[in-house]
Amino acid sequence: MSSEKVKILLVDDHQIVLDSLSLLLSSLDSIEVVGAFTDGNAAIEYFKKHGADLIVTDMRMPLMNGVEVCSEVRKIDQQSKILMLTMVEDVKQIREAIKIGVNGYVLKMADADELFLAIRTILSGKKYFSNEVIVELAVGKDESLTTKPGTFAKLTLRELEILRLVGQEMSTNEIAEKLFISVPTVETHRRNLMQKIGAKSVVGLVLFAVKHDLLN
Repeated sequence: MSSEKVKILLVDDHQIVLDSLSLLLSSLDSIEVVGAFTDGNAAIEYFKKHGADLIVTDMRMPLMNGVEVCSEVRKIDQQSKILMLTMVEDVKQIREAIKIGVNGYVLKMADADELFLAIRTILSGKKYFSNEVIVELAVGKDESLTTKPGTFAKLTLRELEILRLVGQEMSTNEIAEKLFISVPTVETHRRNLMQKIGAKSVVGLVLFAVKHDLLN
């Protein structure tokens, strides 16, 4: 990351949360909180004029909820980074946020270290979901995540190894480098994994790995 400060925009309908987050994030030399708004509409107007590297928003807000904020931000800039920081643990709403394109979802019970980790991860181009959120998704009703009998028996040791690394959010290139195999080989294993597990995306692979405790 360059020496230029990361510009963060905060949106939460509770002023005390905004004040606390502003103080916490501003304690880092690499971060500048450029705006803190209790009204999503005001935040969007600011973003239109000035932009920001990352928007951190709550989910449940009276004037414009977090999903609506995300939707409006995406209309302005498809590449913008968005972190949902909320108390909402409802699977349906988490899925709605993921569908609209948030880059991360962290519960407000998280400590400062996890918040900083989430921000660093998102700014590096990856997605970040707190363990509690992943578990909620994994145990939620979703036919695509239902494991068919004998699934594990169909997986090779190499596929299990790659599945574990995918679950740790390693990229294809990182997995290839770690296992000393080619990128096309990793991609082939991932395709085979998705077919055997019944996952429709990399998120499905991650949820499968979490559900079956394969990340340790």
